[in-house]
Amino acid sequence: MPILQVKPLKTFLILSIVLTAIGLSFVYSAGSYWGKVHYEDSMPFFWKQSIYGFLGMFAAWILYKNPMTSQPAFWKVMYALAVVLLFAVYIPGLGVVRNGSRSWIQLAGFSIQPAEFVKIAVITYLSTLLATSAHLKMKWKLSHLLICLVPAGIILIQPDFGSAFLLIIGAFALLFIAGYPMKFFMVIGVSGILSIVALIISAPYRLKRIEAFINPWEDPLGSGFQGIQSLLAIGPSGLFGHGYGQSRQKFLYLPEPQNDFIFSIIVEEMGFIGAVVLIGLFFMFLYTGYRLAVLSSSTMGSLVIAGFISMMGSQIFLNIGVVIGLFPVTGVTLPFISYGGTSLFSTWLIVGIILHFSKDQSK
Repeated sequence: MPILQVKPLKTFLILSIVLTAIGLSFVYSAGSYWGKVHYEDSMPFFWKQSIYGFLGMFAAWILYKNPMTSQPAFWKVMYALAVVLLFAVYIPGLGVVRNGSRSWIQLAGFSIQPAEFVKIAVITYLSTLLATSAHLKMKWKLSHLLICLVPAGIILIQPDFGSAFLLIIGAFALLFIAGYPMKFFMVIGVSGILSIVALIISAPYRLKRIEAFINPWEDPLGSGFQGIQSLLAIGPSGLFGHGYGQSRQKFLYLPEPQNDFIFSIIVEEMGFIGAVVLIGLFFMFLYTGYRLAVLSSSTMGSLVIAGFISMMGSQIFLNIGVVIGLFPVTGVTLPFISYGGTSLFSTWLIVGIILHFSKDQSK
C-alpha cells in the first residue's frame, strides 16, 4: 500500500471523506422508501445526515486548528461537561426516550446522544493522565478506572449497552497500549464476563436478544425479525448485488434500514464485491490511523490516536458482526455510514482530534 506510506495524514482525511460520501449515498438509498411512507419525502434522512456531516467537518477543522485541543486542562473540563450531559437526559422536557432507552436530549428540533461525546472525552482525558507516566513502569490506579467506569455505569442505567461496551473497550485498549500489567487485564476480564452475564440476566430485553441470536426462527416475527431480515438481504445478493437503489428489504421488511443495519442494504445492492470494498476502506482507515499514532511526536498524541482507532475498530467489527449474525443485536452504528446525526458528528470530532495530533506529519 504505497499511498499509505507517503502521506498518512492526507490519506486518513481522504478516507474519512470517502467513507462519509458512501454513507450519505446509502443513507439516501436505504431510507428513501421509509422516508416516503413516514414523512412523504424520499430525502429527509439524506438532508439531515448531510447537515450533521458538514457541521462535523467544520467542528473537526476547529479542533484541528485550535491549540487548546492538545491541552490537558481543556479535556478535563470537557470530561466534566460530558458527564453532566449524561444526567441531562433525566430532565423533564429535555431528555427523550427512544426504543426504550432514555439516552437522548431534544433541543430546538435537534437530537443529541450524550454518550457519543462522553466516549470522546473519556479517551482524550484518560490519555492526558496516562501520558504523564507512560515512560515509567505503569501501575493501575483507581482514578483511571473511575474515569471510564463511572460514565459507563450511567450509560448502562439509561440503558444503552452498546455505547457503554464501546466506551469500556476503548478505555481498556488505551490502558493496554499505555503499558498496564497483564495481571490487571486478567482480573478485569473475568470480572467483565461475570458483569456481562449479570446484566443480561437482569434485563429481559437483553435475554431476548441473546435468545434471538441463538435461534432467531423461534420468534421470526418478534425478537428474531431484524436478524432474519438482515440475512435475507445479504443471502441472495450474490457477487455484484441487485444494483444501487434496488434493495428489496428496504420496503419495510428490514426495520429502519438506514440505521444500524445499513450494511445489509449495502451488501444487498452492491453484493460481495461491494462489501469487500467497504471493509477494505475501513481497514485502510484503521491502518492509517494506527500509523499516525506511531508517528505522532508526543506521547499524549500517540495514546489519543491509538485509543480512538481501537474504539472505532471495535465499533466497525461489532456492527458488521451483528448484521451478518455473528453477535446479538447491540444497537451500535457503523461509523461514517449509518444514519444518525450525533454519530456522524462525533465521528468527525474524532477525525479532527486525530488530525490535530498528527499536524507535524504533514510537513
